[in-house]
Amino acid sequence: MPMDSSSLQYSLTEEERQTFNETGYLIIENVLSEDQIAALTEQVDRIHADSLEKGLEPNKAMFHPDFIPDHPLFLDLVDYEKILPKVWGLLGWNIYLYHCHLIVTPPTGQPKNNKTFGWHQDSGRVNKDIETHPRPRLSLKVAYFLSDMSEPDRGNFWIIPNSHLKDEMPLPQNGDGQPEGAIPVRVKPGTAVFFDRRLWHSASPNWSEITRKVLFYGYAYRWIRTKDNMTVASLLAQSDPIRRQMLGDGVNCNGYFTPTDEDAPLRVWLSENDPNFEK
Repeated sequence: MPMDSSSLQYSLTEEERQTFNETGYLIIENVLSEDQIAALTEQVDRIHADSLEKGLEPNKAMFHPDFIPDHPLFLDLVDYEKILPKVWGLLGWNIYLYHCHLIVTPPTGQPKNNKTFGWHQDSGRVNKDIETHPRPRLSLKVAYFLSDMSEPDRGNFWIIPNSHLKDEMPLPQNGDGQPEGAIPVRVKPGTAVFFDRRLWHSASPNWSEITRKVLFYGYAYRWIRTKDNMTVASLLAQSDPIRRQMLGDGVNCNGYFTPTDEDAPLRVWLSENDPNFEK
C-alpha cells in the first residue's frame, strides 16, 4: 500500500529522538496487532519447521537472513507506517533496508549459567576501518518481538544502555558475568525495539520453556552495501516508489551518493506531505 500522509502521525517525537540519541535504543509498544502477531508467527513457524526438516537441531537457534521474499507479510513491514517515519526521523530520507534476519531461539534444555555473552557492536569491519571517535551511527535496526519477552532468561536481547558512543567495552576477565550496566530487554509481543548499530548488545541463551521469535529489519544509508544477499529484485515490480527505494532500487550507482528524485522518492513524498520537512 502506498505511503499515506496519515503515517505522519507516527513521526518521531522530540522525546523519542532524545531517548534514542542518549541511550542508543528506543522501545515502542503495541506496534503490531494481535492478528499481525498471529499471522507473522505462523510464517515464522513455517520457516522454522522447514529448517528442522533440513537438519537444524531442535534446541539450536535459527538465524534466517533475507526473509523479505518469504511472505508478503514480511514485505509489508519494510515500509510499515507506524515505524518507517521514526526511521527516517533518525536517519533521514536517503535510506533503505540493507539487512534483515529473523531469529527463532528455542529452549536450550541446559541449566542456567553465568558465562559472559557474546557482546558486540554491529557492522563487523566497519568498527575497525573507520577512524573517527565515536564511530558514526550509519545504520539502525528495528526488532519486532513476536513472543513474550517480558521475563528474563527467555533468550532475551541484552543491551548496555548509553554504550553506543563507546568504541571499546571491557568484559569480565574470567568470562564470568556480564559487563557493568548490562540489562535484558523485557518486552511484550507486538513491541518494536529500535537500536543504534553501535549499541553494545548480545543474544543470550534461552533457559525458559518459551521459544523466542523476533524479526530484525536493518536500515542504512543507500551508499552502504547490503549485508545480506537481499534477493528482493522480484518484488520491485509490485512495489510503489517508496517501497522500491526501501528495497534498494535506484537509477544508477551515482544515485546512491547524489540522489535524484527518481532515486529517492521518499524525499519527494516528504517535501509534498510533511510541512516540517527540511532537505
